[in-house]
Amino acid sequence: MLPPLPRRLATVCCLFPLAATAQTSTNAPSVPALQDIIVTPSRSPEPMTDAIGDVSVIDRDQLAAARGDSLAEIIGRAPGMQFTNSGGPQTQTSLFLRGANSTHTLVLIDGMRINGSTAGGVNFPAIDPAMVERVEILRGAASSLYGSDAIGGVVNIITKKGEQDRPLSTWSNVGYGTNETARSSLGLSGAAQGWDYSFSASAARSKGFDAQRPAYSNGIPNDMHAPDRDGYRSHAVSGTLGYRWAPGHHIGLSAYNGYTDGDFDASYFDPTTYSSRPLGNVYSLYRQQAYALTSTDRITDAWDSVLRFGWNKDATESRDPMATNLTASLRRTFSWQNNWQLLPQHRLSLVTERIEERIQSDTRYDRTDRNTNAVALIYKGRIDRLRTQAGIRNDHYTDYGNQATGSLGMDLDLTDNWQIGVAGSTGFHAPTFNDMYYPGSINPDLKPEKSRNIEAHVAYIGEQTRARLTLFQNKIRDLIVWDNAAFKSNNLDSATIRGITLSGEHDFGHTTLRASADFLDPRNDDPAPGINSQLIRRARQVFRASVEHRIQSLKLGAEYQYTGDRYDNVYNAATFKTEQTRLGGFALINLTAAYDFSKSLGVQVRWNNVLDKDYVLVDGYDTPGSNVFINLSWRM
Repeated sequence: MLPPLPRRLATVCCLFPLAATAQTSTNAPSVPALQDIIVTPSRSPEPMTDAIGDVSVIDRDQLAAARGDSLAEIIGRAPGMQFTNSGGPQTQTSLFLRGANSTHTLVLIDGMRINGSTAGGVNFPAIDPAMVERVEILRGAASSLYGSDAIGGVVNIITKKGEQDRPLSTWSNVGYGTNETARSSLGLSGAAQGWDYSFSASAARSKGFDAQRPAYSNGIPNDMHAPDRDGYRSHAVSGTLGYRWAPGHHIGLSAYNGYTDGDFDASYFDPTTYSSRPLGNVYSLYRQQAYALTSTDRITDAWDSVLRFGWNKDATESRDPMATNLTASLRRTFSWQNNWQLLPQHRLSLVTERIEERIQSDTRYDRTDRNTNAVALIYKGRIDRLRTQAGIRNDHYTDYGNQATGSLGMDLDLTDNWQIGVAGSTGFHAPTFNDMYYPGSINPDLKPEKSRNIEAHVAYIGEQTRARLTLFQNKIRDLIVWDNAAFKSNNLDSATIRGITLSGEHDFGHTTLRASADFLDPRNDDPAPGINSQLIRRARQVFRASVEHRIQSLKLGAEYQYTGDRYDNVYNAATFKTEQTRLGGFALINLTAAYDFSKSLGVQVRWNNVLDKDYVLVDGYDTPGSNVFINLSWRM
């Protein structure tokens, strides 16, 4: 349970808005809302209402309402998403988009891929949501747009930037919560005389909670458990600098550097007792860096050019009394995208891209470099009420050859509000350096994992009401799994993922209701004997609902989420076999409240897991109980 003081503060702050209901509420005149501009679905800026595909945005208001939470946790609340971590925000984190594997979700920072080259994951612990302006989520295979890893979809993390014709503005946050968690951040941005700029910095620390459980769900003792608190320390900086040197011509530099040093539990084998024992003073370090230099130029009224050089590096280091291991992957990206407006309603984009991957590790990989050259063609058009997007792409890898992908999507506006659509696309995931070149288990003959995704939807879009029903099927073959008999990774399995996602929201003046339901059937097509066919750590049902109500300067919110049963694999040291365990479903209730003292000063409160539910995301690892975070924000 929560300590008394945070619990009392949360109760007062979350219920305080109810005391204001007696105040007279004035109805402000309505202001036409600007359309959200997004870039991920077609690699070009466009209004969200014109996007083809299952797309959603986590905006700055949603990020502000989740202060104190990790970015992966915030993304994991979006429709079609599930997430796990191994005992806190400082630990290994995975996102499952539409039930696909965690390595099947392509993650970008400002359009630049950051999936690691060694294991294929993302260093989410090193990405601070305080640095993020919004998150764009594209569901469904999108390799024809972005290449490898986009089997389940794409998550594009957009960092905070300066804007044109905007005076200097500054902001800061300072907050404190359960487990002695403290977070602070500050930033500035502006634009003048053709220049635009922004800078953000953040720092956080927490004493954390005991990350591991004494035993697994099947009763097997957890030999990694050490009865201590596993905390973390982190900091991040990001910034942009741009110059519009002529009308239609802009050059810009962007940078992100995040770092988290966290505690975790591990074990070692004691040869004197032939048993595993927990290690003390074990730490993991995550670093994520991403830098880009971009030139955006309007060559003619019908021809835009975007030339970019990107450099990013992810690093993971583990330190314990027995050893230290550092693994890092460096990626240089050169891309040139040309967009031609062929007709007023028809656009053609040509993308050429080169990616250079390099590995730096204490482990001696059999190979530490590879290059990818890619070319893609994207068409976006509209004929009356029919909107179409098609794409084709080929990626050539220096270590195994070519991989071609394609996509076709069509949306038909039946009326001004009702829309139906169908889409088909293919995706692939290139084998990682761990899959192909890890010492002792080398397999350079691995093939990429491939997928075929089809989907259909019906949507209603009105001024106050928005709703969407999407049905999809994604068949994935040549899945890369560990082969115990050969002691290396092989293309052994295939999977079929079918699902339905229903989402919607309605505005009642000062009150907004949101809800979504995911029904998922994520199955291994040929499971091993005695193993459930449901893919591990993915629930078949996830229900979400939230309500937000504003009363003058007060805002009150409540969230509900139910996640169904899941399965996980646990290694039994006594039998030398991997066993499957069942993880029970759970329901969480969260409360939020915010009060603006003035246009510049406000306070926000978030109370997660109000009922203090005990639940598990990864077997053997604990999750936070009821926890509170209180933030004071200032802006100018």
